[in-house]
Amino acid sequence: MQTQSLSSNPSDVDKATAILSAGGLVAFPTETVYGLGADARNGQAVARVYAAKGRPVFNPLIVHVADLDAAQQYAVFDDLALMIAAQFWPGPLSLVLPLAKNHGLSELVTAGLDNVAIRIPQHPVAQALLQRFDGPLAAPSANPSGRISPTNAAHVLGDMSGKIDAVLDGGACNVGLESTILKVDGSGVSLLRAGGVPVEDVEAVLGHSIAMPSDPETPQSPGQLQSHYAPDAQVRLNVSVPKDDEVLLGFGPNDKGATLNLSPTGDLVEAAANLFGHLREMDALAQHNIAVSPIPMSGLGLAINDRLKRAAAPRD
Repeated sequence: MQTQSLSSNPSDVDKATAILSAGGLVAFPTETVYGLGADARNGQAVARVYAAKGRPVFNPLIVHVADLDAAQQYAVFDDLALMIAAQFWPGPLSLVLPLAKNHGLSELVTAGLDNVAIRIPQHPVAQALLQRFDGPLAAPSANPSGRISPTNAAHVLGDMSGKIDAVLDGGACNVGLESTILKVDGSGVSLLRAGGVPVEDVEAVLGHSIAMPSDPETPQSPGQLQSHYAPDAQVRLNVSVPKDDEVLLGFGPNDKGATLNLSPTGDLVEAAANLFGHLREMDALAQHNIAVSPIPMSGLGLAINDRLKRAAAPRD
């Protein structure tokens, strides 16, 4: 298979739409990372996503839709879910909600669960594609399962060329971390994955704190596998002084000797946007392992530390 490289102009969005309608796979940009899109109603297309990524079939996928009316075709929204959606959609937040009756989604999307993870992306190219396709797209990150997520089209082509039909190039992702995932049910709101919306922002809207993420044996949402987002090199966290065989991924103004710095000014938004790209650059220094400076556990730092913890986890 030859992977087409498409631009974000309307004619190429039409080409991408035609590929998706025929059951093909198209990587496309969101504000978080590039997603690998397939028609979420087409079981064969969704199976191709799992095959292209080498993704475990028990790991559910996020469904991307253009607007709230579309989301309500596939998930049941109570008043609390509607309030959260009104505050954070479109944007880097996914909601895990009960499946709607007659939803029509492939069971592979939900990994056999009775709920679905769904979101409305804000990236203009993602919106153009979803509106033109006029249907739900299952879209995990467009990279081999467990590896570093892609934040530009070149990352996708480097990882997935020959495995997918096309890449829709919309430039670099401005958030650079996957979406925050919240489960909303009769017991309230729980955090399944920290991500592009800081937990503090959610808590401010709710008026109370929410539980931090856990790592269940069977994932309830994407991003809950212990080893994930991993480079080839070994990763060591919270390092002040790197070893001789390590390169340092720094953070803040004091890490002047770092090989790369996530944010020389200590800006967590900048650090989040740079995280996956910098990990890829560090991983290219194949003779070295990666040491990472401490990152504050507040704001987007919670999501950054979550990704780094999984990148450093023991691998099967």
